[in-house]
Order: sequence, then C-alpha cells, then structure tokens
Amino acid sequence: MGEAFRRCHRERLQAGSGAAANPVENQFYNAFDQEPLEPEPARDPNALPREPDYRTPFETNRDRIIHTSAFRRLQSKTQVFLSGEYDFYRTRLTHSIEVSQIGRSICTALRRRSPHLGPDFYIDSDLVEAACLAHDIGHPPFGHAGERTLHRLMRPWGGFEGNAQTLRMLTETIFSGTGRGMNPCRAFLDATLKYKTLYSELAEPEHHFLYDPQQSFLDWALGHQEFPPELPPGGDRDGCKSIECQIMDWADDTAYSLNDIADGYNANFLTLEAIERWAGTQELDAGQARVMEKLLRSIRGRRLEVMLRARIGDFINACTLEPDVNFMTGWTRRYAWRLQVAPEAVAEAKLYKKLALHLVFRSRQLQQLEHKSDVMLTQLMTALMDRYVTGRSASRFRLLRESEEAALEKEPAEAGRARLVCDAVARMTDGAATRLYRRLFDAEFRSITDLG
Repeated sequence: MGEAFRRCHRERLQAGSGAAANPVENQFYNAFDQEPLEPEPARDPNALPREPDYRTPFETNRDRIIHTSAFRRLQSKTQVFLSGEYDFYRTRLTHSIEVSQIGRSICTALRRRSPHLGPDFYIDSDLVEAACLAHDIGHPPFGHAGERTLHRLMRPWGGFEGNAQTLRMLTETIFSGTGRGMNPCRAFLDATLKYKTLYSELAEPEHHFLYDPQQSFLDWALGHQEFPPELPPGGDRDGCKSIECQIMDWADDTAYSLNDIADGYNANFLTLEAIERWAGTQELDAGQARVMEKLLRSIRGRRLEVMLRARIGDFINACTLEPDVNFMTGWTRRYAWRLQVAPEAVAEAKLYKKLALHLVFRSRQLQQLEHKSDVMLTQLMTALMDRYVTGRSASRFRLLRESEEAALEKEPAEAGRARLVCDAVARMTDGAATRLYRRLFDAEFRSITDLG
C-alpha cells in the first residue's frame, strides 16, 4: 500500500515537471548561464537513487536563499527605523520581499508586452526573484549607518561594502556553520553584482566596490572576459549589468523610494506641514511640482498609501526593453538587453528619495540613532579586533561563537582574521549587536541566557 502510494506520487511529480509544467523550453538562457560555481560532488554509488529535481537551477538558487538563516535575520535588521521600533515599519526582510514581488511583476509585464520576448524567449522571473531576495543579505545591523561604520573600521583590510558582503556570503559563508557558500549558478550570481569595481581600483573608495580577493568570483561570473578600455573602473564599469541585475536594481529603487515615504509618514516625520515647508525651499521644475502636488493631495485626502501602491504599478509599467551590444553579448543573452525606464518615473523616484533624505534620514531622531549605532559597533569591533586580530589585548576571553573562533584560529593572515571578525559582526541583527554590546560594556546588564 505504501509503496504503491509512493510510486503513484513519483509518477505525478514526473508528469508535473515535464511538458505540462514547462511546455516550451526558454531559449533566453544557455548552459553558460546555468553553470554552477563548483561542480556538484559525486554521489555515493551505494546511495539510493535520487529522483530528478523538479526545479530549474534558478528555482533552486531562490529556494536556497529563502531557507538560510541569513535571510531570516533580515527580519531584525534596520530598513529605515530600528527593527522592533513599531510592528508596521519595514525591515530588511519585508523590503526584500517587496523588491522580489516588484521584480517578478516587471518580468511578467515585459513578457506580455515587449515585442522582443515570446513564449520560448523571456526573462526568468524565478531568477530575478532570487536576486531580489538575496540583494540585501550582506547588510550589517543598523542599516547604512552600520555599513559606513564597518567600512571606516575595515579600511586597513580592504573596507566593507554591503554588495561585496552579499557576494562573499553567496560564494563563501552563507552556510556559516560549515564555512561555505551556496554554490550559485552563474546567472544568479551575476544578477546580484550591482558593482564590478574592486576596492583597490578606486582612489578613495567609500562604497560601490567589491573586495579585492573577490576578483576570481567576478572573473568567473563574466566567463573570464576582460573589461574593454571603454569600461574603466567606477561608474562606467558598474553600469554594465545583466538584464536581471538591472531589473533587480529598479525594483529596489521602486520599493525604497516609495515605501520610505510611507514609513516616514506613518512615523510622523513627513507631515503635511513639513513637506509643504520643504517644497517651498526647493527649486522644482514643472514635473517635480506636479509630483509634489499629487503627494500633498493624497495626504490631505488620507489616501497616501493608496497613491503609493498605485505608483508601484506605474513604475513597473514604465519599463521597456531595448537591444544592447557589449563585450558580453557573444556569451549570453543576459547582456544583450537594456532596461529602459521612463525618465519621468526615474525623476519621480529621485524626488521621493531626496524628500526622505532631508526630512527623515537627516532628522535629529535618526541622526541620534545613527550616532548610537556608530558608538556600539565601533566599541564592539575594537574589542574584537584587539582580541582576535591585532593582539593588542592580552585577554583570552571567549567573545565569539565557537565556530567563529575555530575559523579565526585557522587563519594565519591578519587581513583574513579581520575579515572573519567583520563577518561575525555584519551577520548580527540589530538586537544581537545591542545585546553583545551591553554584555561587554554595560555593568548593569546581567543576562546570560539570551542568544548571541
């Protein structure tokens, strides 16, 4: 009875993974796109045979992201406000989910409307979703403020950058208990690479770079193709992105430009009076003035969130595809297309970001929180560096997890140990970093039972 059931179940799975589930093979991608970073290990010949995977490589990469602790930790990392401040504010996790929905919707819209795509030639929405879900997993606690602090402290050892940290996790550390990456396929890894310039290639690197030791992963993602002279390090080179990365980037811009406005309004930073005063200090052109009037009208009518949700759809519909030619188009169709976004949508997103920057992120309250996070991360990193990296501390107290200390003991180079310490701090949630800070430096904090 049980065996009959299992046989029937396998037959249904095989039928569902065949022609009915995917009636036409997508010609947009080739073997180069689907190649994994490392060959899958050989199976034990004595092991029971494994049923064929019902997933594409892109679906597999997406699923692996969702089931990692790194992805779950985003629920307790700052988006605009500290996680746990209020239940309805966005966190890095809800932001990433929103970005993934927008990215999938852009793929759907392009597939239905673009004359360049068809039933057997389309941008894979599972691949774009995977990149969107993964795009922020490298972010440290306390948002961009934490990123700036870690970069300042890591300058002697190659800096810190959220996108570079995402690459490091995907390729080397996301399964931190085993000290390995998730073995991404090429198209997925490339879809997460917003930047393609190394730290040492920039005169004064503040952001938008990869770590120097990541050169090999960048080379692999690009099939070991050399950048042409017309793409020097910096903005020109970083602008050469796969179509999936372009979609992820615009989905990210769409999500935070609109949703930061919603959160800022709900937190009472973006009041009607504050926005009117701010608009009066800006030199707005006719298009910007119309955007501001629509925003103010929606607030007066208590329909701000309704308006912003509608704008998400408009930003999705603002996308079209145009053919492109560059040094990668001979290898993959992923570089043969440029995402064109209507200029008015781009200008509107920029205006919303400017408004949030001036009235929310530069507010006294958020500046105080950023100062606090800078103090905490600076003291934490200094204590850990003195203990594990520079040897300036004579202490041999255990300050990190056993697995983290084991990795540090195996690393002979100072730069390598510094990066491992930075990994340990960067993967912390806002709450974990705060608790560790209090446990080390607050004499009145007596908890020894919480996780951290």
